[in-house]
Amino acid sequence: MLDLACGSGRHSRLLAEKNHPVLAVDRNSLALAGLAGVKGIETRLLELEGEDWSLAGETFAGIVVTNYLWRPRFADLLALLAPGGVLIYETFAAGNETVGRPARPDFLLRPGELLQACADLHTVAYENGFLDTPERFVLRIVAVRKRPSADALPARFALDAAG
Repeated sequence: MLDLACGSGRHSRLLAEKNHPVLAVDRNSLALAGLAGVKGIETRLLELEGEDWSLAGETFAGIVVTNYLWRPRFADLLALLAPGGVLIYETFAAGNETVGRPARPDFLLRPGELLQACADLHTVAYENGFLDTPERFVLRIVAVRKRPSADALPARFALDAAG
C-alpha cells in the first residue's frame, strides 16, 4: 500500500495494523519520524511536487491519498496502481473556500474532476459534498484498476482450449 502525502501517518498505521505492508511517503521529515520503527511501515522522504518522480515504475495494491492535491502528478499517481489495485482518494472540493482553508482553487477539486481523472478505473464509490464536522467540502472516490481480460493478454499468457 502507498500512503501518499501521509502526514503523521494515521492511515499508514491503520493499514499496517490490518497487516498491509505500507510505504508512507511525505516531504515532511518530522512527520515521517513519528513512523520510524512502526512494524509494517517503510517511510520515504520525497518532494512530491518536484520534477523528479522517484516512484515511477513501482506498483501498489492500494493507494491512499487524503487532503492532498497536486494535479500535475495525478496521472503518474494512477500509473502506480497495480491491476486489481484500489485507489482511495479524498480531498477538498470547490466550495471549501466558503468555510475555511484551503481556499485557493489550485487545492480544490472541481465537480466531476476526480471522476474524469479516474475514468480508466472502475468506480466503486464516489461522493461530492459537504461535511459538518469539521465543516468542509470534499470529493471522495474509491476505484479499482481493472484487470486485463484474457483476450487482452499476449498469446504466451492465454490458455488454449486444451488447457
